[in-house]
Amino acid sequence: MRRIRVLVVDDAVVVRRLVTDVLAADPDIEVVGIAANGRIALQKIAQLAPDLITLDIEMPEMDGLTTVTEIRKTWKTLPVIMFSTLTERGAQATMEALARGATDYVTKPANVGSVTVAQQRVRDDLIPRIKSLCAGVLPAATSATPGGAPASLADQLAKLAGTPPPRPPRPAPTGPPQSISIVAIGCSTGGPNALIEILPKLPADFPLPIVITQHMPPMFTKFLADRLSVMSRLAVHEATEGAVITPGVAWIAPGDHHLVLKAVGGRIIATLTQGPPENSCRPAVDVMMRSVVECYGPRVLSVILTGMGQDGLRGSEAVHDAGGSVFAQDEATSVVWGMPGFVARAGIASQVLPLDRIAQAIIDRVGTKPMTSPYAASRDLPLPAPRSASPSASPSGGTWQ
Repeated sequence: MRRIRVLVVDDAVVVRRLVTDVLAADPDIEVVGIAANGRIALQKIAQLAPDLITLDIEMPEMDGLTTVTEIRKTWKTLPVIMFSTLTERGAQATMEALARGATDYVTKPANVGSVTVAQQRVRDDLIPRIKSLCAGVLPAATSATPGGAPASLADQLAKLAGTPPPRPPRPAPTGPPQSISIVAIGCSTGGPNALIEILPKLPADFPLPIVITQHMPPMFTKFLADRLSVMSRLAVHEATEGAVITPGVAWIAPGDHHLVLKAVGGRIIATLTQGPPENSCRPAVDVMMRSVVECYGPRVLSVILTGMGQDGLRGSEAVHDAGGSVFAQDEATSVVWGMPGFVARAGIASQVLPLDRIAQAIIDRVGTKPMTSPYAASRDLPLPAPRSASPSASPSGGTWQ
């Protein structure tokens, strides 16, 4: 049986042993080699033709950042998962690795108390990513069609996630399309680079607020927001408790906190909660989307980008059922067509688009005229004050699950 061939690259013997032992215990994965630095790894990629690489960041001779850069010169699509520390330095380096072409990342277990717990953390974090990124390598499940045709990639991912296929398509609410007052974006694996493709294309006078949930731990979301803010004409911030959601600003849910919008005194504000994870995620897209619908009703554009699992499906169903609009990234341009695949297959997406067309589609759907607050319009309350040049000074949240 064909198995996923993995090359493990780390200069620490203990870490290499931990990762190889965990991966080798899975019947779908074969560790075909190990390397102590990037220079050796480049040689072994050519020799062993792995399906995927796990790559440490800090190594002697050739570090992970340089290695990713060199890998992408020759192997454009080879999945590379960075193995990062949950530190400020590790978060910065991971953001740089993703910008240079790394596919995804996991954080190394730290202060977990035992080898058994460390192994379980690696097993839970790493193996699902490997199987999602290399789903095409595993034997295709057969569908229930008379001819037994191979299942689609989305079906295979659904099986790997242990979740049933989405419900059959259902009709959109009748009536003319609603004007849009907020854009809500959800993403996971491959999401940082997808956001880098979309947000810088939006104009400086974009008339609406944007809220984003990207599955990431603390510190990582702050550095992602900072990087996007530098690259974009919009202000991009990690969301803080009590921040007023105002036009022309994008807010990213902080790691280990759900981003929940609430209507308070005629304004929509951000609140951060540490409620239970949903879809094994905190922050979760579904939590954010439900709160957006509660505040804005049908005046919502949901955009579901590349990512593993099905977080965002139920939230997008709420947007659809309220009369809002839903976009999903297409399979060809997604790193993993899990989250957008579930949305597309549920029949609730008004458009399924390649990544390079999503920014323009958002602009076209939103239109060029600023929208008034739906909360104020529907309840005869005063409009929010114009946003200042700086983000809210409210205190921020901050630890990872």
